[in-house]
Amino acid sequence: MRRLKSVFGVAGAVVPVLYCGGLLYYFVDLSGSVQQATEIGLGPTVLGLGIVGLLFSIPLILKVVRIFARPPSPGSGSGPDAPARDDESGFDADAAIARYMAQRSVETVPGAPPPTRKGGGPARRASFGRKGG
Repeated sequence: MRRLKSVFGVAGAVVPVLYCGGLLYYFVDLSGSVQQATEIGLGPTVLGLGIVGLLFSIPLILKVVRIFARPPSPGSGSGPDAPARDDESGFDADAAIARYMAQRSVETVPGAPPPTRKGGGPARRASFGRKGG
């Protein structure tokens, strides 16, 4: 989907550049040369079309550079620059859940006094994930 969006973005940026270039070509071809176009009063038109065409080419150049300079997607390729898979990241989800469950079981031992916090009131229960407010 991203590639299709890039293609349409480049196509949308090419249209105004081609339009200005076509008009510039038409006016220069109509008069025969740039000097003759200036003599018959088309000088400012040709100059303006050239400047506007150059201004429209800036977004086109930026979009093309962005397409080729884009980092590879996470699922593509392998090698030294490829991102680490979940297996190689060093995080063990099973161990994290085991630690949580062990901590939770210690807190819920029957007969044990409830833990207190500094202020004297009962301590808040430890939570896993988002904090409830």
